[in-house]
Amino acid sequence: MLLELFEYLESLHSGFNVFQYLTLRSILAVLTALIICFVTGPVMIRKLSDYKVSQNVRDDGPQTHHAKAGTPTMGGVFLLLAIFLSAILWSDMANRYVWFVLATTFLFGLVGAVDDIKKLLSGTSKGLTAKSKYFWQSLIGIGVALLLFYTAESSVEYSLYVPFFKNVIIPLGAWFVVLTYIVIVGTSNAVNLTDGLDGLAIMPVVLVAGTLGIFAYLSGNLNFSSYLAIPYLPLAGELVVFCGAIVGAGLGFLWYNAYPAQVFMGDVGALSLGAALGLLAVLVRQEIVLMIMGGLFVVETVSVMIQIVSFKLTGKRVFQMAPLHHHFEMGGSPEPRVIVRCWIITVVLVLISLATLKIR
Repeated sequence: MLLELFEYLESLHSGFNVFQYLTLRSILAVLTALIICFVTGPVMIRKLSDYKVSQNVRDDGPQTHHAKAGTPTMGGVFLLLAIFLSAILWSDMANRYVWFVLATTFLFGLVGAVDDIKKLLSGTSKGLTAKSKYFWQSLIGIGVALLLFYTAESSVEYSLYVPFFKNVIIPLGAWFVVLTYIVIVGTSNAVNLTDGLDGLAIMPVVLVAGTLGIFAYLSGNLNFSSYLAIPYLPLAGELVVFCGAIVGAGLGFLWYNAYPAQVFMGDVGALSLGAALGLLAVLVRQEIVLMIMGGLFVVETVSVMIQIVSFKLTGKRVFQMAPLHHHFEMGGSPEPRVIVRCWIITVVLVLISLATLKIR
């Protein structure tokens, strides 16, 4: 939105041309989102507390979690507000990729908000039924996938690129819709499952979003993409601004969500951020790399799947409690230790993901 203003001001003074640079606008997006979180965070937390929009703790969870009862939830509302305002202010709104990520993030956030509200009304940790939540996620995911497929301007936008290999490119055709659906819905649920400890999910989200921003910038630049042998996607470069907004808002939210948390993001934040990461990976054609950098999310999800399958088939549990972070807690690891170690693992995975740019 501000880009149009600066384009006009550029005609009056050439100095305003600096705002055309993606690097500057992405930095401004980070700072804007961060400031919005700092300004709105205390107000939102106070309002959520006043209206008793508080966390309901599972009875079968770690005993230490009972102290979290009454902590405000749905903090994802001001997190998303910061992302949307920052992205809209600093993005080129003529770019269709920007609209795709904004709409997808909003719609998944809406599903999460309904889930959170139902939990609050029921006074339990149960919101939407699994079938109902999955139905709405699937409807949005398939819709986004179809729109991307039918608005694609070249086969580059729906081919699968395999990391570590320069020339391994798999034309997906209509299978692109299936892959996109799986990535968006899968990542949305994976982040939601990971969001079980103070700050556990948001820092990996920040790290992954920042890394996807690097991929977006490189893919949107013809020289860089040619040199690194990654797909050239002219529209992808603008996504670095949206990624910057997630980074800034995520860090701002972490200020209040760090242990011991003053507020939780709730499903409104976790489902929407996960969907945003999944779609960003699709748009920059790095679905496989997303599985590497988001390895923490993958492991947490797999631990839940293993637990469910094992219990249904044998009546026994593999882990003391799933997702995996609860298993470590039940084993005696303090919550801060589990959180920080998961952050460290994500930093390593992000670095491995960035190494794929050169190891080909």
